[in-house]
Amino acid sequence: MTRKSGTGTFNRQDRESGVSNLLEYILITSILLMFLIIIIPVVNTIFIERPVYELTSHAYTDIGNGVSTRIIDLYAIIPYYNNAVIVTDFDIPDDVVGRDYRVDIVDGPPGKEYDKGILISGNNMEYRISLAGIGATVFGMSGGGTTASGINRIVYCSDPTGAGCPA
Repeated sequence: MTRKSGTGTFNRQDRESGVSNLLEYILITSILLMFLIIIIPVVNTIFIERPVYELTSHAYTDIGNGVSTRIIDLYAIIPYYNNAVIVTDFDIPDDVVGRDYRVDIVDGPPGKEYDKGILISGNNMEYRISLAGIGATVFGMSGGGTTASGINRIVYCSDPTGAGCPA
């Protein structure tokens, strides 16, 4: 390769350009590999786990609010001091983010066991939604649980013997 100087031209072999190009490629490649090594473990957390967590938490809250509303609506139409059997069926999503979950009616915190709540659990997450004091009413106990598959049922039976209550 010929290099032109400021005052004239002379023939001299340029041995530095080959080495500098090689070092440039090695440095750029090593920097890009370092970025790749840093980025690959974080991609799963940023693009998969965090959105799944956010979607699951919102879905569990919505499902808990929906079940709570259905139970509160059922208690709103209960006839006072009359024997009655009220059965309502409802459907909730079969899965959240492709994973199963469970819905349970649980007792309240210690000292307030009557303050029932709905516990939605699955995918290593749990959300508790209050039943707005339904368990503290004169109508007795509430309890039970269900998985998300199929049609779900809420039953109110005020028959003291339990003979007329559906199973």
